[in-house]
Amino acid sequence: MHAITVDPSRIRSAWEGRVSGCMLGKPVEMLSFQQGQTGLKAYLEESGALPLRDYVPLVEGTIVDRLGRNSCRDNIERAEPDDDINYTLLALLLLEDKGIAFEPADVARAWLRLLPAGATWTAERAAYRTLLYNMADEFVNGDEPGFDLTECSDNEFNEWIGAQIRADLYGWVCPGRPALAAELARRDASLSHRGEGVHGAAFIAALGAAIPASKDLDEALDVALEQIPDDSEAAAAVQLGRELAGEPAAVNHLHDKYSGMSPVHTLNNLALVVWALCSANGDFGAAIGDAVAAGWDTDCNGATVGGLFGLTGSPIPDAWTRPWAGRIGVSLAGYTELQVDEVVDRTVAVARAL
Repeated sequence: MHAITVDPSRIRSAWEGRVSGCMLGKPVEMLSFQQGQTGLKAYLEESGALPLRDYVPLVEGTIVDRLGRNSCRDNIERAEPDDDINYTLLALLLLEDKGIAFEPADVARAWLRLLPAGATWTAERAAYRTLLYNMADEFVNGDEPGFDLTECSDNEFNEWIGAQIRADLYGWVCPGRPALAAELARRDASLSHRGEGVHGAAFIAALGAAIPASKDLDEALDVALEQIPDDSEAAAAVQLGRELAGEPAAVNHLHDKYSGMSPVHTLNNLALVVWALCSANGDFGAAIGDAVAAGWDTDCNGATVGGLFGLTGSPIPDAWTRPWAGRIGVSLAGYTELQVDEVVDRTVAVARAL
């Protein structure tokens, strides 16, 4: 595979797809965590939302009402701030500042300057805590860390989904260069993750780089798999997702296979993402809708599937983008809202400079 020129229309679709998928999954994220796939399915069935092909309906008095009202159908005015989108923007800001020469220390400094600790979870919060406790006073301003940064990834969550949701943009800006995309994702991931957590991130970035330069999704998946170990559990999760494409009982099979695993682990969500992409047959609503309705980490999976779908070259239907009107809420230092036109232009500029 060879590098190709970045296509601004694909970058736009990637951003629009990622934001729309995130918004679809956002209001039911905590419902999925607390009540599992059974509770999620019951809510969607009772609100007449299955198959899920539009934003989630609001049912008054529910956990969805309490935590996700502004992301529900007929209540959306913008894309509400979310960690999935924060991390995509952080990757953009990091590349604008450092280019492809960034190191894990640069990722750490970007977090310290821009990412509120309260907007982090699991492995990222554990890594952040280690940073704050151990770092040299002037590390954030360019000094050496003052301790071994690999201590940050020595945490109980280091194979969970956090690194995987930080990886997308590295693929977007490296069309036709999956090895480079995977390497950038590994550097970012290594601050907080190890093992399968890093492999999942590298795969997602590589897949994003491969899709625009491949004849079809199968070819892109094969190319992306070359960037992670053949004997890794992440590779097995990808293959399982592919094998289950189009199978009526796929969701039950996935939940049986990964029974007892955290709903925010890398492996179960990676298999689900691949299954949803491979089953969609060019239908964006089916891709993100089935990914979200399948449970686990609903906003992360909707976002990842949506962004990867956008890279195929298919425009994102207006029905999904119109409600949030190009407005992307952000919870990073110095940013409260950005316009999709701006982030598309900036992403294209980074891709052309690499």
